[in-house]
Amino acid sequence: MNAPDAPAPTAADRPAHAASPAHASDELRAALSEAGLHTPVTGGAADADVRIGPLAPADARQLARLIRTGTKRTLKTARALREICAGHRIELPGLRVRQGRITLGPVRVEDAARLARVLGAVPPPAARPAPPAGTDAAFVGALLGHVFPEATGGGALSVSVREEAPGLLDLGAIDARTARRLVRALRF
Repeated sequence: MNAPDAPAPTAADRPAHAASPAHASDELRAALSEAGLHTPVTGGAADADVRIGPLAPADARQLARLIRTGTKRTLKTARALREICAGHRIELPGLRVRQGRITLGPVRVEDAARLARVLGAVPPPAARPAPPAGTDAAFVGALLGHVFPEATGGGALSVSVREEAPGLLDLGAIDARTARRLVRALRF
């Protein structure tokens, strides 16, 4: 005996988390609603600009707690990385947490060279002539790019030379796990 055909599921029958919303504003609205926070969220079709409407003070505090809880470990790792680098006299003024990753940012060539040495890079032999002016940054960037994965157990770091500022390198973003391994490498 054949069972009668079941009606096709409607949007109300599907769980809210089954599919990711098409727009950032919809995704944010759904996340806020799931957290029990009800506030207007607006965004255009292209989500060029998403706005959160007024929040009640209790909802604002809850949202702040949720953000801090969700990013606590990454923020703690960024703080530890900043402190250990300062202990080695390595300045990373652009170190920031962005989108769950730790961006190391712009760094002076001297600080990048010191970071490479602390991570175990072998300086070139003294008999070797110094690289021509202007390639210093590229040399240090390549050295740091080479030693970083070895020191962190496989984590990659993008390093680029700033054309408009040859004394600076731009260090890319790393995930929190790689950053924790970097902190451990800098401790020993």
